Amino acid sequence: MSRPISISALTALELAPPDLVSIAAAAGYSHVGLRLVAATTTEPQRAMIGDTPMVRETRARLDATGIQVLDIEVLRLTPGTRVADDLLPAIETGARLGAKYALVTGNDPDEARLVDRFAELCDLAARCGVSPQLEFMSFSDLKTLSQAARVIERAGRDNAGIVVDAYHFSRTRCQLADIARVPASRFRYAQLCDAPAAIPATQEAVLAEARSARRFPGDGELDLVSLVRALPPGIPVAVESPTLELAKTVDALERARRAIAGVRRVLESAGLDRADARAGQETM
Repeated sequence: MSRPISISALTALELAPPDLVSIAAAAGYSHVGLRLVAATTTEPQRAMIGDTPMVRETRARLDATGIQVLDIEVLRLTPGTRVADDLLPAIETGARLGAKYALVTGNDPDEARLVDRFAELCDLAARCGVSPQLEFMSFSDLKTLSQAARVIERAGRDNAGIVVDAYHFSRTRCQLADIARVPASRFRYAQLCDAPAAIPATQEAVLAEARSARRFPGDGELDLVSLVRALPPGIPVAVESPTLELAKTVDALERARRAIAGVRRVLESAGLDRADARAGQETM
């Protein structure tokens, strides 16, 4: 069985979720990541919560193509978040679409409150069969892998996990030894992209690069081979490679194909999952 490979929404954010499903199928992915809640006010705002026409069309495309949903995003825990009111509808919609995971960001400087609300979210998500996964980023309040691991340990929920995104792993200056300190069971999937080795000088520049100017796996200078070797073998890999400048001249399907080809080359170079070097779809 080849490793599941997913295309994250940010890789082709111009596409509505149903179209992203179709592109994923055409490019040879097994899974897709769906953005149900917009991360910014400037990106497309789509009706992807509840029983909407777009949710129904997304479900129909999934059924028609056999593509599965790896994760939904973006669920933010802020000082004012009311977990049941603000986040449960997205979890329920994700469950309807078959999502296994929900990507969660920590945007609350009060760690104790963040722990409490994350634990509450895990309990609500467990009823829907969804596992919340924390993502650490230098421009959020959850800044490092070690901090994310501490929040999960304090929350004490079995369905909680950590998403290692290659970009944020680099920009938060994490080390491979940080991964080794966390129980392997906490890593349910990872996000791959590439980037220059040099970290931008300001957080504003890091944020801009993260949202619009990454590279496809293997096209930059990050040590992705060592990273995938350090993570548990066989976990799903999601490509999150927004390339807004390239998108002006290269369509979403071609970008999706380049991205998955890059993932397969990285995995083959790492000596892992050689079957991933061949096209084909296997489910988890």
